[in-house]
Amino acid sequence: MSVSGALSNALSGLTAAARAADVVSSNISNALTDGYGRRELQLSSRSVGLSGAGVQIDGINRAVDRALLTDRRSAQSQVAYSSVKTDFLGAIETRIGTPDQTSSLSAKFAGFEAALIQATSMPDSQPRLQAVLNTAVSISDHINAVSNEIQTQRMNADQLIGQQVAQVNDALQKIAELNHGILMATSSGRDPSALLDQRQQLTDQIAGIIPLKEVDRGNGQIALFTPGGAILLDGKAASISFQPVGIITPDMTLASAALSGLSLNGVPIDTARPNGPIGGGSLAALFEVRDALAPAAQERMDALSRDLIERFQDPNVDPTLLPGQAGIFSDFGAGFDPLQEGGLAGRLRVNPLIDPAAGGSLSRLRDGLGAGLPGDVGSATQLQALVQAFTAQRSPASGGFMGAARSASGLSIEILSLVAQEKQLANDDQAFSMARMDTLRTLELQNGVDSDYELQHLILIEQAYSANARMIQTVDDMIQTLLGI
Repeated sequence: MSVSGALSNALSGLTAAARAADVVSSNISNALTDGYGRRELQLSSRSVGLSGAGVQIDGINRAVDRALLTDRRSAQSQVAYSSVKTDFLGAIETRIGTPDQTSSLSAKFAGFEAALIQATSMPDSQPRLQAVLNTAVSISDHINAVSNEIQTQRMNADQLIGQQVAQVNDALQKIAELNHGILMATSSGRDPSALLDQRQQLTDQIAGIIPLKEVDRGNGQIALFTPGGAILLDGKAASISFQPVGIITPDMTLASAALSGLSLNGVPIDTARPNGPIGGGSLAALFEVRDALAPAAQERMDALSRDLIERFQDPNVDPTLLPGQAGIFSDFGAGFDPLQEGGLAGRLRVNPLIDPAAGGSLSRLRDGLGAGLPGDVGSATQLQALVQAFTAQRSPASGGFMGAARSASGLSIEILSLVAQEKQLANDDQAFSMARMDTLRTLELQNGVDSDYELQHLILIEQAYSANARMIQTVDDMIQTLLGI
């Protein structure tokens, strides 16, 4: 080997060692950075003709396990989906209240029944009649509050859908731009690793909202599809459209066109099917809350309100009432109309005929709501009829309940039980998906930056750098010797 060849080899070694040190320092500094892919310097021997000519830098490899990344994103989508459902069901359960809470709906029903029973023992007692009114108002207020919470949750879901659609559209556009930047960097021989990191972070953001599959298109390019077959990105970013509304009432549905659906490049897509184009992420869960879970909860509360009104508006219970007139509970003062059941829980009110503050009289609880004149203050007949009506076993006419007969209190407890069961199922799904994601995330991190390994590698790089520098010093000494002859 000539002196110039030795010098060339040593210089290429110095360059490779310096580049390797740069890669290691980048790895160590980004050990805790989400979405960072560990870099590995790719080297090969360089030759000129049939002679070795030092070391050649082939490029930098970004170490990512594609299969593991895909599985982790799938688990991430499932966590987001189950979390949205759990949060909604938890909010409804909290608003209804559990039986052990004195402020719960079931406690209000028990308090109303107790007040009626106490009033039958002393029908002439104004305080006891007032207690019946107060507990009845407490029930109607509580049911109104649950109904309001359901609609609030629908409105929140609608607004979040709009925000997440905007987030996905922005991320898809940026990924398309990064695809182009990666192609340009690769074509010009520059390292695209930083751009690849940014693209992975954006793709991870979308994965929590909409499940997706990443397909390699070569030259550093990727395409994104949903498991349901929707094309989010393939050369060009797709455009997702959604129009949120301000206020949502119980009668507003997707089917009636009062609420916005989702469109992909102008084509409406099905948001209801579990295996639909967007099924599985937080976006699908928000649509499920807005269009399925919340309306189902509202339907049950409406059925409970209907049951309360019908129990007391029956002329067999209160002979002073005409058919269709409201009893103790009413729809804004009116009797129940089967054509107006939707949203009834938000309109449930205590009949103003028994409320002194609204111009009514407490004595009507004892004498009958349609009584024109006060009756016998010692008669408990009508109050006993009210107790029997409240505790009577009857089958709900709506709400999707099983056909078994229930008391009013039993129906309120069953509503809470159904919500609790649904929440438990959602909790179980959430716990399973979170455990799966944590496991996959741990495996992903194991393939990430290992600081101990990087520091050990840095020692080897230092030794290689020192050896090449020593070679250059030796070659310089040889040249100086030749020049001194």
